Amino acid sequence: MKNRIWLISLVALLWACGGSEESAETQVEKKPVKPYPTFNPDSAYAFVQKQVDFGPRVPETEAHKATKSWLLDKFEGYGFTVETQDFEAKTYDGLTWNLSNIIASYDPQATKRILLAAHWDTRRIADKDTERIDEPIDGANDGGSGVGVLLEIARIIGSQELKPEVGIDIILFDGEDDGEPETAASRDDSQVWWCLGSQHWSKNKHKPNYSAYYGILVDLVGAKGARFYREGYSRQYASGILKKVWDNATQIGQGDFFIYKDSPGITDDHVFVNEFAKIPMIDIIEFSPDFGFAQYHHKHSDNMDIIDRRTLQAVGETVLFTVYQE
Repeated sequence: MKNRIWLISLVALLWACGGSEESAETQVEKKPVKPYPTFNPDSAYAFVQKQVDFGPRVPETEAHKATKSWLLDKFEGYGFTVETQDFEAKTYDGLTWNLSNIIASYDPQATKRILLAAHWDTRRIADKDTERIDEPIDGANDGGSGVGVLLEIARIIGSQELKPEVGIDIILFDGEDDGEPETAASRDDSQVWWCLGSQHWSKNKHKPNYSAYYGILVDLVGAKGARFYREGYSRQYASGILKKVWDNATQIGQGDFFIYKDSPGITDDHVFVNEFAKIPMIDIIEFSPDFGFAQYHHKHSDNMDIIDRRTLQAVGETVLFTVYQE
C-alpha cells in the first residue's frame, strides 16, 4: 500500500510540474465584467453567405463592385459614419488595380478609439488546389468570415441601447489576398505584394493624425474546428493586447478556441498597421504552429461548407466583449 501511495504521489507531482507552465498561463484572473450585448452567430453566418453569393470578390470585377455597395449600405444603415479610401496599386504581375479601403466609424468624436479590421477581397487564383487553379475562390473563410464578424458587431452596436464607451473604427482592407503564387518560378521580392490596402492606409491614413488605442485584425475566423494561436508579430508588437484578448476569451468561456501556444509570424494586414501606422494590432488568425494553414487555404474548398457558426461566435463574442470592457 505504501508503494502504491508513493507511486500515485510521484505521478501527481510529475503531472503538476509538467503542466505548470500551461496551467499558469491559462489561469485567468476573473475581473468585474461590464455589461455587453449578445453576439448572434446566425446573423454573422448570413453575412458570410451574402458575400459568397456575390461571387469571388476579386478587384476589378462586378462581384467586387456589388459587394462594395452592399457593405457601404450596411454600415450606413447601422448608423456608422462611412467613407472609402480609393487608390491605385500595382499587382505582382504588372496590373494596375483600383482598390477601396472601407472605413466605418462609430462615435467619430471619441478620443479613445479601437480599430477593428478584416479584408474584403478574395484571391483570384486557387494556387494550392489541384484543379481549376487559375479560377478565383469563394473566400468564404479567407475574407468573408472576418467581414461577417465585423458586420455583426456593427449591427449590434447600431441596434442596441447598450453602447461601448469608446469610439470604434472598422476598416475593411482591399487587395489583401493577391500575392504571388507559391508555385511561382521566380519571385519579385522588391516589395510585398500582399496586403495592398493595409500598406496604403498605414502610410496614408484616412485622417492624417489618426490613432487608436489598439487594433484587432480578424482573418480566417469561421472554419469548423479552427483554433487560434498567439501569432508571432502580434507577440512582437502588441503582447499586452494579445494577452488581454486571449484572457477575455477564457473568461467568457471561449478558451477552447484561443490557445495559449505560440505560432510563427504571418505577413498579414496587422504587420503594416504596426510598422507604419504605429498602432499596436494583433491578428486573430487560424494558423497552427504544427500544421500551418488549414487544408482549404487558397483552394476552392474555401466555401460555405467549412463555415461554422460556433467558430464565428467564439471570435465575434470575444472581440465584442473586449470592446465593451474598455
